[in-house]
Amino acid sequence: MTDQESATNPGVSTRVVGDFLLRRREQISQRWADQTLFRTVFTVSRDEAVEAAGSLVEALAAVAASGRIEDLRAPGFGGIREQLARMAASRARAGATPSQIADEVAALGPSIRELLSAELSGSDGEGNGSHAVALTALLGTLRVLVMETALSTGEEIIERQRLQLLEVATPVIKLWSGIVAVPLIGTLDSARSQVVMESLLDAVVAQRARFAILDITGVPTVDSLVAQHLMKTVAAARLMGAECIVSGIRPAIAQTIVHLGIDLGSVLTRASLADALAYALHELGAVIVDRAGQGGGQR
Repeated sequence: MTDQESATNPGVSTRVVGDFLLRRREQISQRWADQTLFRTVFTVSRDEAVEAAGSLVEALAAVAASGRIEDLRAPGFGGIREQLARMAASRARAGATPSQIADEVAALGPSIRELLSAELSGSDGEGNGSHAVALTALLGTLRVLVMETALSTGEEIIERQRLQLLEVATPVIKLWSGIVAVPLIGTLDSARSQVVMESLLDAVVAQRARFAILDITGVPTVDSLVAQHLMKTVAAARLMGAECIVSGIRPAIAQTIVHLGIDLGSVLTRASLADALAYALHELGAVIVDRAGQGGGQR
């Protein structure tokens, strides 16, 4: 087929680009390994960067060969989505925004266009133009794909960090053999209440606890949904063989619970965490000695 024919047949240009990518895979990989996108991700081994770049070049060649250079769902992209996700996640953790990552992908273009131009320098200019357009479109699709992956990865990182913060904000503390407690501070919502339940039940099993204390002294208020979650946590702890004690109910929360008509008659409550601990120790048969007074005493 002549250069004139290839200029009017996009399928020919994409195949030319695909063949070019496979032939120049090693050269392109070496050049890309020195670009910011690969250099900042693969900091330990340049060979690893070259290998990753080579996988990307092969994927682009497969997409070009299929003729679907503007299709984000082209089969050729399937094999590198996971690799791109890891790279995007690495750059995101380093503080790069999706826009910056997209610019780093765009920076891969000049070196590969230079190689294509040098290889086709003796061919017809009109045909060269169509090949260059096909390559540009392919790289543009790659850029969009990376941005999509980066945004998705960023959302996953944020969600994972949110869950980690929830877990950190709801620590389960072993107060005594057979007694665990969750001191809650700050606003309680449905998501955090669910984390509280899961963390507490896991601790009951791990510590073989007979008493679990939910201390809400640091919680300013709760709504009906959160109150129901607390009730469910108490019930779940009982099913696991532990008695759950709710301590530190503030006046505002007590009024809210009364106004909402929530029945806490079956829930064991104490005014403070100290009172709850004292009750649990007494039930376990432990003797508390107060040495603050003269001669000490038992209670």
